[in-house]
Amino acid sequence: MKLINVFIAAIVLVVLNGCVTPERAPGRMPLKLLSGVSAAALDHNEQGTRAYMAKRFEDAKGQFESAVAAAPESAEAHYNLGLAFFALGQGQDAREHFVQAANLAPGNKVIWDSPALRPYGSPEPNIVTEKKQKEFSTQKPAFGGVGPR
Repeated sequence: MKLINVFIAAIVLVVLNGCVTPERAPGRMPLKLLSGVSAAALDHNEQGTRAYMAKRFEDAKGQFESAVAAAPESAEAHYNLGLAFFALGQGQDAREHFVQAANLAPGNKVIWDSPALRPYGSPEPNIVTEKKQKEFSTQKPAFGGVGPR
């Protein structure tokens, strides 16, 4: 009987432990813009950050787009816009802004080592755009690698 009680108690502990949700690691956080950018860019970034933290990703995307428009050379603005695209499931758009951020901030470890950029592999400036994809998709394959003889 004692063995059955110990066994039931062990099962209850395992089940209860599985039901408790562990505190999740902090999610990807938008970055603050560096000094030297316009007040408009700072304001849009701050509003975008608030929307992002409230999980209003569409609103965040709009604010971060305005921040990028006001400060196109800001790596942090591109990174934040990438986060919003990433949260909305728009992977290609996210990748383009993550790579742009990495290219604008070659020594910024937060951007280069970010978990948001990591799924896209090594940043490279030559992203295949939709236009190029369409161009290549209209080409006809040559079978066997040999043309007509």
